[in-house]
Amino acid sequence: MIQSKDRSGYFGASDISYIIGNRKTKSWLDWWLVKMGIARNNFENAAMNAGTHWEHRILDYISPEMEKDKQIIIEDLCLRINLDGNIGKEIHEIKTHRSDKPFKMPKKYIQQVNVQMFGYETRTAFINTYALTQDDYLNYFNDIDPERLKSYKIEYDKNFINNVFLPNISELSKALKKGILPKGV
Repeated sequence: MIQSKDRSGYFGASDISYIIGNRKTKSWLDWWLVKMGIARNNFENAAMNAGTHWEHRILDYISPEMEKDKQIIIEDLCLRINLDGNIGKEIHEIKTHRSDKPFKMPKKYIQQVNVQMFGYETRTAFINTYALTQDDYLNYFNDIDPERLKSYKIEYDKNFINNVFLPNISELSKALKKGILPKGV
């Protein structure tokens, strides 16, 4: 759990839906203004807070040897990747969700982890999901229930990285360094 709330000057792996997304929306422009350092986004909700508070506990449960909060910076691409956890070159991304709804893996989570694998120069990554009960949103000290923890191995998508991600982030990083709007806005 990275402490700094400053998201300006760099793109993160979790920004993937904006990096490759539609640049003609208000939400995209709001995101760009945050990246430029002109605006701030301090939005938080109960689900985000719970995920943040459970993250390290889940990582510790997965392995006591887990390194947490490794940061990788690729200056040429203005890319700052924050890994939730890793054991050597094996990435572990944590995602929490409500236990009363079935979990369906969003494409953006898989794309996010592909960006992490690209930046960390590895091809081994897992998305670990944990189903939070209503009580878990109020009490961050409940025991980890292994029945609610699932692990999904993510395959590296070279085509996505080379043909979608890299062209987009290359263009955006040039615009960010110049302090201008990129093409297509």
